[in-house]
Amino acid sequence: MFFHLLRLSVDVVFVHINLLSLPSSLRQLQFFLFCCLAADVFSPSLLPGVELLLSLLFLEASAVKTTLTERRQNETCSLDSLFTADVTFVLCFPVRNRLREIVGASTNWSDHQQAMADRVSLSSMLAKSQQDLPARRMKDSYLEVHLPLGSEPQLREKYLTFHNTVRFGRILEDLDSLAVLISYSHTYNSALKRSPLSIVTALVDKIDMRHHVIYPDCDIKFSGRVTWVGRTSIEAKMHMSQYRDGAYAPVLDATFVMVARDPENKRAAFVNPLKADGPEEEKLLQEGEANKSRRVELSTASLLKVAPTDDERKIIHSLFLNTLDTNTVSFRSRVLPPNSVWMEDAKLKGLEICHPQERNIFNRIFGGFLMRKAYELGWANACSYGGCRPNLVAVDDILFQKPVEIGSLLLLSSQVCYTQGKYIQVRVHSEVFDPLTRQHNTTNVFHYTFISDRDVPNIIPKTYGESMLYLDGKRHFNQTVEP
Repeated sequence: MFFHLLRLSVDVVFVHINLLSLPSSLRQLQFFLFCCLAADVFSPSLLPGVELLLSLLFLEASAVKTTLTERRQNETCSLDSLFTADVTFVLCFPVRNRLREIVGASTNWSDHQQAMADRVSLSSMLAKSQQDLPARRMKDSYLEVHLPLGSEPQLREKYLTFHNTVRFGRILEDLDSLAVLISYSHTYNSALKRSPLSIVTALVDKIDMRHHVIYPDCDIKFSGRVTWVGRTSIEAKMHMSQYRDGAYAPVLDATFVMVARDPENKRAAFVNPLKADGPEEEKLLQEGEANKSRRVELSTASLLKVAPTDDERKIIHSLFLNTLDTNTVSFRSRVLPPNSVWMEDAKLKGLEICHPQERNIFNRIFGGFLMRKAYELGWANACSYGGCRPNLVAVDDILFQKPVEIGSLLLLSSQVCYTQGKYIQVRVHSEVFDPLTRQHNTTNVFHYTFISDRDVPNIIPKTYGESMLYLDGKRHFNQTVEP
């Protein structure tokens, strides 16, 4: 009777939440069901059966050992060992819950602070050099995560926009969580109960949209793996696809750069080296090296460090000449050309109070939350500027300069900095304001490329500082739209 009820209940529950497989021990099944209950992923009609199943598991766990498997679309994977097999499970709660388990964090705010303080003792477990760590393969970090929007109406509410599309800011949060988990998969050490590494997002190198529309009633699949490592940094490539018309179609490709820190998140820590299996993986490693070189070149050529090129200076001078008032002989008299907008009139600002609810596993504000807020402000600015709802083309070069502490006042400033035809390039700058010291510290810079369904007005800089923003926006636009 128990076996029949167990199999029936588990089959119903796991088909309902679209998992590919079941755990192979009752202890893990207990833990998993508790996680699902806490995340409120079960519909009310299933709650009595789940509660009964849990009570039976507590009574019979010592006497019953069994393995239950479920196939979906001819794929099989195991929740039994997260870092030794391909894994697929429901976003987002289990991903972040697993990250908390890896570092020993707590879901409770007061307990979480103590848990982070206890991580100091893990410093002795850090490798002294990269040579002390075993090499990993790309398949060791491969993960798949399913987001069942098509079959979970309650989950769909979190991702739904007023216009019946998917909130891309939520997708950014999910990508950030997955990138961290992929990185921990690469550095996994079975001999340790908790990882001594603090892995955080350093840079969103690029997100390319392969399909502008994300449907709110179709399942989404994320997949990703580590494709390059430095001594203390990790590059994770991820892909997102959506199930429609009987098959998964690509939606976006994303590249994140993560960095490993010590348990106190104060200094760099070594990560496992990566070895390639076959020519395809060797090519990915070479692309990672090329990406690193490109980032170094861009940083060296930053307009905050060096003067614009000759061609860029000519562009700025041409814009200046086109705005001079021909009726006066004055450098100060400026006239806005037809179908144009002064850059100073294309801004949008916002403020966020950083509450503990938005913290990450290291007691700082979750990077995905920052990306979501910056994206939504940038989208609103592009929408206001173009006069219609724009579509995202690419996300480029999101730099995380400093962590954002709990309780901070986060100031977000969005600026349309470049336009061309139907394209709108938006830069979002975020900074933390300390009301006691009156100091402002930059934490992030975000770059988004949008496309409108009509030609948009030309953006015109007026000051030298705005001219540099214009050139910087043009550079990012050329990298994403005109590679």
